[in-house]
Amino acid sequence: MALDISKHPCFNSNICHQVGRVHLPVAPKCNVMCNFCNRKFDCVNETRPGVTSKVLSPGQALFYLDKVIERDPRIGVVGIAGPGDPFANPQETMETLRLIRQKYPTLLLCVATNGLNIGPYIEELASLDVSHISITINAVDPEIGAQVYAWVRDGKRPFRGTTGAGIILQKQLDAITALKKHGIIVKINSIVIPGVNDHHIVDISKKISELEADIHNCIALYPVEDTPLGDTESPSDELMQSVRDQCGQYIKQMLHCTRCRADAVGLLGEDMPDEIFACLEDSANQPLNPAESRPYVAVASMEGFLINQHLGEAASLRVFGVIDGQVELIENRQTPERGSGDDRWRKLAQNLSDCHAILTNGAGSAPQRVLKQNGIKTIVVEGLIEENLEAFFKGETLRSPCRSSSCGSACSGDGSGCG
Repeated sequence: MALDISKHPCFNSNICHQVGRVHLPVAPKCNVMCNFCNRKFDCVNETRPGVTSKVLSPGQALFYLDKVIERDPRIGVVGIAGPGDPFANPQETMETLRLIRQKYPTLLLCVATNGLNIGPYIEELASLDVSHISITINAVDPEIGAQVYAWVRDGKRPFRGTTGAGIILQKQLDAITALKKHGIIVKINSIVIPGVNDHHIVDISKKISELEADIHNCIALYPVEDTPLGDTESPSDELMQSVRDQCGQYIKQMLHCTRCRADAVGLLGEDMPDEIFACLEDSANQPLNPAESRPYVAVASMEGFLINQHLGEAASLRVFGVIDGQVELIENRQTPERGSGDDRWRKLAQNLSDCHAILTNGAGSAPQRVLKQNGIKTIVVEGLIEENLEAFFKGETLRSPCRSSSCGSACSGDGSGCG
């Protein structure tokens, strides 16, 4: 069945009160630091990009989408819009899109990005029938962009000032050209920042019109405390109208934006219903890959009584499951030898393919990352094994120790590393 691309509420104001969307928060990391952004705040009553109550794995996101569609048949669009940038988290983003397209061939798929790292993925986005892409462009002059971005990370290296602003601008313009060549509808978002770029937004409209972008969405700055632009006042309605009037001479304007959260759901402008919020909470507590049967949990323990061992030090893990309503030890499993880096954790993931979590007293970032990619959640916790497992299998939140869970001051190892 062909996709009806006219049914996207952000791109078509005529159907925004008929067709709903759901944003799946699977992309927590960001490769750009904007001077107006602070993503540490999470309030369910705060409606702005970069905010979510939960972050989901691709498998959890599919589980959540199933529940949302059951409860709200108006959902016709699935988007990924953070809470970071989708292509600073490309594996999670692309896997989520693949899972959804396979199960829901007629849903519209869209992604909102800063455009810095979308280039390598455009061809696959087109093959997955991702029909709409939004790119946030806040300046087409690096001198102005330098006032908007604190830094831009291209690859592993951060760039500041006009250098960073110039890099992201070129990547954004290249992305528009490539997306249009693949027949993808492109919306450009621009944050209107008084005293910084409010006089410059029309230049953005001119440029993106030349590149045949489809629509321009001028968004009023939402000042956020503890940011360089936190004391800047939001633009007045009169200023926003003036900006849109000028820009409208060059490209169609979006006038019904509601500054969606990264976990927005339902019709534009609607608050998240309590039952949908409960689905989001439940989904975040599911195994990272709920589609797989993973009934067991592994535990790192020195003596089999307490959760008191760092994952990097554990020569073996105890595997537990629920049998006849009781938590019981299934077996002990050896961990791969040290010294092989990520390969060690990939091998461990294979050894624990029937486990959906590991409870440990500490774990480095590398094992957590690799295990997560393989559907295993790493939970840093301390206390009695029996009490923690009973709480875990009941779906209760476990209490983390009062220290960092990453290697460093929290690591009780011998200094030889977690590899």
